[in-house]
Amino acid sequence: MIRKATLNDVDAIKSIISFYAKQELMLHRSVSDLYESIRNFYVYDIDGDVVGCCGLQVLWADLAEILSFAILPEYRGKGIGTKLLDACLDDARELGATSVFTLTYATVFFEKNHFKRVEKATLPHKIWIGCIKCHKFPDCDEIALSLELS
Repeated sequence: MIRKATLNDVDAIKSIISFYAKQELMLHRSVSDLYESIRNFYVYDIDGDVVGCCGLQVLWADLAEILSFAILPEYRGKGIGTKLLDACLDDARELGATSVFTLTYATVFFEKNHFKRVEKATLPHKIWIGCIKCHKFPDCDEIALSLELS
């Protein structure tokens, strides 16, 4: 089941993100950062266990970012990611965002969900706030993808 994350989900979200961050597949998130941004997150819960998460961060009047998108490996390929992404995109539309982007290595998934590759340089400078925390900055090898919302 998809639901908004609660404070009780922070440890599970941190664990899922850390699994991929240790493989350098996503940016680490601190516990304090997760508490501060918990209202941005959706989780997929199966019988009380969080098996996936996805965040939506509003960056400007018309722009939002999909971030910290992760599904435990044993639950991938079951449609959970699409449901999490759809929840975030619905939220973005309700908020009035007209464009959503992500920086990711999961390009196939996002392209299947109608995102298009874009040059990172075309994204506003404001998006780099989170990137400064990454050890790969400024030589990021993630792919930028964007979706125009209707």
